[in-house]
Amino acid sequence: MDGIEHPARLTVGVVGAGRVGAVLGAALVRAGHRVTGTYAVSDASRDRAETLLPGVPVADVPTVVGGAELVLLAVPDDALAALVAGLSATGAWQAGQLVVHTSGRYGTAVLEPVRAHHALPLALHPAMTFSGTAMDLDRLADCAFGVTADDPLQPVAEALVLEMGGAPVRVAEEDRVAYHAALAHGANHLVTLTAEALELLGRAGVDEPRRVLAPLMHAALDNALRGGDAALTGPVARGDVGTVGDHLRELDRLAPEIRRTYVALARATALRALDAGRLRPTAAEPLLDILADQER
Repeated sequence: MDGIEHPARLTVGVVGAGRVGAVLGAALVRAGHRVTGTYAVSDASRDRAETLLPGVPVADVPTVVGGAELVLLAVPDDALAALVAGLSATGAWQAGQLVVHTSGRYGTAVLEPVRAHHALPLALHPAMTFSGTAMDLDRLADCAFGVTADDPLQPVAEALVLEMGGAPVRVAEEDRVAYHAALAHGANHLVTLTAEALELLGRAGVDEPRRVLAPLMHAALDNALRGGDAALTGPVARGDVGTVGDHLRELDRLAPEIRRTYVALARATALRALDAGRLRPTAAEPLLDILADQER
């Protein structure tokens, strides 16, 4: 972080002591800032705040906002706009106050109402899955944060990310939805894919599905991150229609609900392999035909 102009030590209010808010609040404390209040509704959020932000009072939203130089809004995406608008309508924001949200979906446009109060909007989204425990603080090391801010505030936004241990990545306002869709597609759908593969191995009589699947998936993910489409292997990449057909018949018998995922991903894989020149059109045509026939 040498050469970076750090923000002054700030008082911080955390609105939403969920998995993200409590961890980022703790990260800011570790960087030398002081959390003066947090808003937590559920018992789980209160317990999380007590563990990660010990001694920090739990208060209502206006109190948390009113006592902070930096307000961290870590609330669900669908609740963010209404929360910002409501606080603006009641005049809760203060001139010069940094208002930071952690949503991947939004840039700073959702914080537009705070500008009328001369508060300063920042969008800082950690590209990480959180457990809401102290172990997440270590996961922030080199974690990318999608940063959207006005040009004059960009150094402040990046300094805050660096202080939390992360790596700032600039994302333009108009690109936030695509950025977030990419992360959700890669991370959330990977969980579904992994869970279905583990379930299918269990139905196939494998005693320790995780032990069988983990090395393969770790290697596949590493290869894909390094080489993209060039990492593709398996029957779809080879145009092995007979094997894919056997898979579909067995899935129809054993796990019809998983077959739907298999068909969708196999079709997407075949089309990407075709576009990349890794699958010849003569091999792709019968493969796509059998996948179309099996789609339900």
